[in-house]
Amino acid sequence: MKAKILNSLLLITSLIGYLEWGGNQHLFLFQAEIDILTKIITEPKSVLHPFVLLPMIGQVILLISLFQKTPHKALTFTGIGTLGILLAFMFLIGIISLNFKILFSTLPFLVIAIYTVIYFNSNKNNF
Repeated sequence: MKAKILNSLLLITSLIGYLEWGGNQHLFLFQAEIDILTKIITEPKSVLHPFVLLPMIGQVILLISLFQKTPHKALTFTGIGTLGILLAFMFLIGIISLNFKILFSTLPFLVIAIYTVIYFNSNKNNF
């Protein structure tokens, strides 16, 4: 049960990442995902980018793991890895630019991801 809670927390915290760029433009990742999902239907070529597809695949993988009786370690680690690419990159951007909104928006995911890896590695019952 704890693995399912951790996977759902990973999924939720991945949505609160905050992006900010020039010209007073900003959004949270859940807002970006809504835009991406609407563009998949109208302009599918515009969303074919690794920084768009990999995190969404990671979220789908974590969502699939929530429907398993016990979430599989490989699925969880794959989900963390694909989502972690974007959120770790955002974390680095927050550090480099000293943008604390970006920096602190990624910390919940990164902390839960590290805790989840430790939990799965210490629990030998998960494959």
